[in-house]
Amino acid sequence: MMKLGFVSAILPEMPLEELVSFASQERFSTLELMCWPTGKAERRYAGVTHLDVADLTDERVEEVKKLCGSKQIEISALGYYPNPLDADLEQREVYISHLKKVIEAAQRLGLETVNTFIGRLQQAGLEENFREFEKVWNPIVRFAEDKGIKIGIENCPMYFTTDEWPSGKNLAYSPAVWERMFEIIPSPNLGLNYDPSHLLWQHIDYIKPIYDFKDRLFHVHIKDAKLHRDKLARVGIMATPLEFHSPKLPGLGDINWGAFFSALTDVRYKGALSIEVEDRAYEDSLESRKSAIRQSRNYVSVYL
Repeated sequence: MMKLGFVSAILPEMPLEELVSFASQERFSTLELMCWPTGKAERRYAGVTHLDVADLTDERVEEVKKLCGSKQIEISALGYYPNPLDADLEQREVYISHLKKVIEAAQRLGLETVNTFIGRLQQAGLEENFREFEKVWNPIVRFAEDKGIKIGIENCPMYFTTDEWPSGKNLAYSPAVWERMFEIIPSPNLGLNYDPSHLLWQHIDYIKPIYDFKDRLFHVHIKDAKLHRDKLARVGIMATPLEFHSPKLPGLGDINWGAFFSALTDVRYKGALSIEVEDRAYEDSLESRKSAIRQSRNYVSVYL
């Protein structure tokens, strides 16, 4: 049975105890907890710290386990989404070091999955990025294997703003790239945190990969996207993607959710479905964001 939850990034002001209580009250069964280092956010939806893995005592581990158990909420994954292939080697090491702390925290909490990005050298082509991926990610994956943790790579290109130009900050944007990734590092602990919305605006089939990569589906994000064809006709596919599409709540965009859930059931997916709210129409207040989570739950529940 698939388990419905949401990504905690949309409720940054809520402390963990309040967040877990809200999830329980709203009849969710899971949460993906954000584990960014404490401090200033690097970008939109980043910098959220619902679990501080840099200062995670044994006492806090037990508190979190007890809290989630008392509210019947599972942590589907710990989330941290930096650029581990950053061209700045010093900054890269900061990201990798923290990612390993997130992996260690997942093990201590008795979890299975950590979600993140592969990262990308923005000014380099695919072949150079694949070489860098092999060098950087082999030791990270071995570290995760030793801890018994699976790494779910989200397929967001991180290709939205001028500072992410010209090629984005996450290599894992397409099925062709995933094939190469899994050839280079065939570990069963490396897989996908699958988000169909990012494939839609790239004009990539978002149903077929569910079948092709069924054994690599570690976690699923539920987010819709609306393609503005009038804008696309004016700016073209070379424009930054937010010029011609918008992230939306499920049911308010162009994803065929019936076909999507049909495919998930076909491949016997039994993991987490984590609603990711990034719809700016619902961001004017905390209550609006809570309402967006509820509305998404009501829509998705029809398929569960």
